[in-house]
Amino acid sequence: MTPHLTTEAFAALGAPDLVYVRPVAAREVLGQTQANSIQGVKLTPNQTLYALHSADGARLAVLMDRDAAVAAAIAHELAPVSVH
Repeated sequence: MTPHLTTEAFAALGAPDLVYVRPVAAREVLGQTQANSIQGVKLTPNQTLYALHSADGARLAVLMDRDAAVAAAIAHELAPVSVH
């Protein structure tokens, strides 16, 4: 039997230093973000961006490419892992 984990229990498994790098379509980000917070950034709806998520699923940041997402995580002393 597969154990059922709460969001909190799952987050505890990864420790607070673990973050997930996940590709995300720009249209998803554009639909959830206030226009004034992305001024000066040119995005097309089909463009792939990379989001950093905590173990509980909260989106921490969105970056233009995977390397930048990994570098941002490491710069903040977080351990990035990929999610496909």
